[in-house]
Amino acid sequence: MSRHGLCAKCEGTCCRYVALPIETPETKREFDDVRWYLAHKGVEVFIEKGDWYIHFASTCRHLHLSDHTCDIYEKRPQICRDYRTGKCDMSEGDYDHDLHFTSDAQFEDYIRTRFAKKTQPKRTARKRK
Repeated sequence: MSRHGLCAKCEGTCCRYVALPIETPETKREFDDVRWYLAHKGVEVFIEKGDWYIHFASTCRHLHLSDHTCDIYEKRPQICRDYRTGKCDMSEGDYDHDLHFTSDAQFEDYIRTRFAKKTQPKRTARKRK
């Protein structure tokens, strides 16, 4: 089978990870849970159009690393069939990530900023007349 366009340049990038939506964290505990995810190798978290996702770096067992073709192409899962080159990781342009976290330390800085207490200006005592 001959591959054309983006498929001819394909490196199987989309077959090298799994990204799933997660609940938007709201409490300090939920943010700390996300920090725990990020403490694991090959795990990233990103926000795209306000939605939170967890990303696992993991190569599909059916991807041929030599030529980036699929071993089960004719009977591949529906999610693979639905994937279009318009969303392809090989297409030009940046990802639409609002935020992208690759480590627990990086996320810890985000948590610190997110939950920083807003400092109130000190009130000065008024003198009574």
